[in-house]
Amino acid sequence: MLQPLARPFHLVLVSPQIPPNTGNVARLCAVTGCRLILVEPLGFSIADRDLKRAGLDYWDKVFLKLYPDYDAYLAEWPSARRWMFSARAETSLYAARFEEGDHLVFGSETQGLPSDVLAGGSGTPVTIPMLSERRSLNLSTAVGIATYEALRQVQLGEAAGRAGTPTS
Repeated sequence: MLQPLARPFHLVLVSPQIPPNTGNVARLCAVTGCRLILVEPLGFSIADRDLKRAGLDYWDKVFLKLYPDYDAYLAEWPSARRWMFSARAETSLYAARFEEGDHLVFGSETQGLPSDVLAGGSGTPVTIPMLSERRSLNLSTAVGIATYEALRQVQLGEAAGRAGTPTS
């Protein structure tokens, strides 16, 4: 079973446009203990019926924070370790070494992360490997892949630490 992290991951969606994708990510947060951060402008209202339906009955288990723009988000989290997910990045997700409390940052479904955000130095760009000549993954699929890889790394590290601990 998944164990809650002392310092949960933060899943940051910058200007998401499709309500069911954000709802799916909210549901992912509920079942993994991650925190959801939404950065405006959003392509929908957070009261949207499709958003609520995709999150099912998990919304009461989701820590959600909304920021008016990326600068406001950075101001509250100036020293966070950030992984910036982009189909245009050259470093693979599998080269990243995730730690508890990291922020996993994703752009909109239609544009990805804005170039000024990617080039702004607020995080390390990484990509999820795909076959060539493919444009991108669905946003909620990409967030799920990245989240479970980060959890796998952290929980594997904890298990390795426990395996090396002598027992009486």
